[in-house]
Amino acid sequence: MFDSIRNHSKILMGLLFLLVIPSFVLFGIEGYRKFEDKGAVVARVDGQKITQSEWDAAHQAEVDRIRASVPNLDPKLLDSAEARYATLDKMVNERLIARASDKQLLVTSDQRLARYLQQDPSIASLRGADGKLDMDRYRQLAASQGMTPEMLEARVRRDVSNQQVLAGLQGSVLATQRQADMALDAYLQRREIQLKRWAPADFAAKVQVSDADLARYYQENPARFRSVENVDLEYLVLDVAALQSKVVLPEQDLKTYYEQNLQRLAGQAQRRASHILVNAAKDLPAADKQKARAKAEGLLADVRKAPKTFADIARKNSDDTGSAQRGGDLDFFARGAMVKPFEDAAFALQKGEISDIVESDFGFHIILLTDVKLPQAPSFESMRPQLEADLRKQQAQRQFAELAETFSNSVYEQSDSLTPVAERLKLTVQKAQAVTRTPGVGAQGVLNNPKLLQAIFSEDATVKRRNTAAVEVTPNTLVSARVVNHRPAAVRPLEEVKAEVRQLWVQAQSAELAKAEGQARLAALKNEQAQANLGAVVTVSRDQTAAQPQAVIDVALRADPAKMPALMGVDLGDQGYAIVRVNKLVPRPEVTAQQAEQSRQQFARLWGQAESQAYLASLKAQFKVEMLAEKPLKLSASGAQKP
Repeated sequence: MFDSIRNHSKILMGLLFLLVIPSFVLFGIEGYRKFEDKGAVVARVDGQKITQSEWDAAHQAEVDRIRASVPNLDPKLLDSAEARYATLDKMVNERLIARASDKQLLVTSDQRLARYLQQDPSIASLRGADGKLDMDRYRQLAASQGMTPEMLEARVRRDVSNQQVLAGLQGSVLATQRQADMALDAYLQRREIQLKRWAPADFAAKVQVSDADLARYYQENPARFRSVENVDLEYLVLDVAALQSKVVLPEQDLKTYYEQNLQRLAGQAQRRASHILVNAAKDLPAADKQKARAKAEGLLADVRKAPKTFADIARKNSDDTGSAQRGGDLDFFARGAMVKPFEDAAFALQKGEISDIVESDFGFHIILLTDVKLPQAPSFESMRPQLEADLRKQQAQRQFAELAETFSNSVYEQSDSLTPVAERLKLTVQKAQAVTRTPGVGAQGVLNNPKLLQAIFSEDATVKRRNTAAVEVTPNTLVSARVVNHRPAAVRPLEEVKAEVRQLWVQAQSAELAKAEGQARLAALKNEQAQANLGAVVTVSRDQTAAQPQAVIDVALRADPAKMPALMGVDLGDQGYAIVRVNKLVPRPEVTAQQAEQSRQQFARLWGQAESQAYLASLKAQFKVEMLAEKPLKLSASGAQKP
């Protein structure tokens, strides 16, 4: 006991789309323009307002959470209109569930709250060797989230109560094997097809190109040739890392620091002990506890008479089964590793000494101190690299704290140039070109910071050409930037993009020629009996596409089984054209009993999610949800808006 104290997913996702209505679709941005006022109300749930500022804060928190877990995710996806609207939808659902919880009088008892907190890994890690919660670290955990322990527990209690609203729905769904099989049979249906494709590349040589054609294509497709807004800029970085390299350390400072921290550098003294434990929980009845103490006193008398028998007595009598098999040995430990009564007794003993009876929350201990390990101080020379690194960091952090205010004030007060503050603080003016509002995937460095980019593309920076305010991009790192050249988004001149226009025009015309050829062949084949020369037979399904375009799969699966074999044409856009002949249905492969049961269980969970979505929809009607932020318009594939 004391020892222990010390020491097929892709398929089912597709099925989910058949069962559950997607929570969001692709949107444009127009709907957000009405809500630039931070106090504007963007939604109401049962009369409760959700403001623009709350929405912004919630979305930023969601972005920070996702970027922390998926650093290489394209930032455009996180700040897109659809992502923002999805955050608002999530906020509304959370408010709905909270109102339903209140209405249904769902509460979380103290016992349930305690069980939930005990199961939380972040809280479980705060327990000491005695199993008790380290309250100081617990308060720090709560403070890191801007809360007191009481506030944290209140929030968890509320969350657990809210979870009960949907838990009953999700956990009560019973799905039969037949239901699961029918759903999967429909979704994973396989079909035998033959295919013939016409690729645009095969027709490129036939395309005639004229300047008039290129000019017309350029005029009809301006969005394809639009440049992204970007800037050339200068910027200054004040950070601890840069200051560290400039720190000069006198030899005497190093030696003084070494002497002041010698005890810390040497480490803690350690004790090695063996013990015999007689279990006696603190809530044990007094009579039983007295019996346990009497047993411990008897064992203590035995080991005092014959100290060399300590290990044998521990093996036969100790209730700490982990150490008992080693004769009670607990190996070396430092202060803080054991419960306090045990620790105090062990560190008060001399080597070879046996303690009196020591009582802890676990019972009664007899302790034998077997060894003492005193810390050995490392030499100054061996510690020099670490000492230098520590001192440089400390002094750089002090310098940063002293210079941060000067840096922030200077870039603001002398807003027409970064040179004065660079010279004053001995910083290097850095340069960057073609910086855009949104950093690319995997972008690194200070110019990847959203707050800094927002400041760079503000009117003050791009139009008035003032220095940006000092932006804290990371802890102990301040950046100010100055726009040197601003290039607004604009359609590039035809002369500049003529080669690109030509390429796109040829591609488009080649695709049209391929389509015309394919359609002509389709008409001819419908009049032929054999319908030969359509390529090899392949079997396709939603989860096994045989490397075919999605449009081919969609057409094949839409074919009416009663009219097979079926012959259909598929417009593949810039990939050309295809003729698909769907010959027949192909039965699904046999599955094992275990696979069938797994499918049934997962189908039940998906069904539960679908029921939850339906319940949320009913709650929206019951509590009169108003979405005041207009749902933006969908975007067509070409970029044109459509309702």
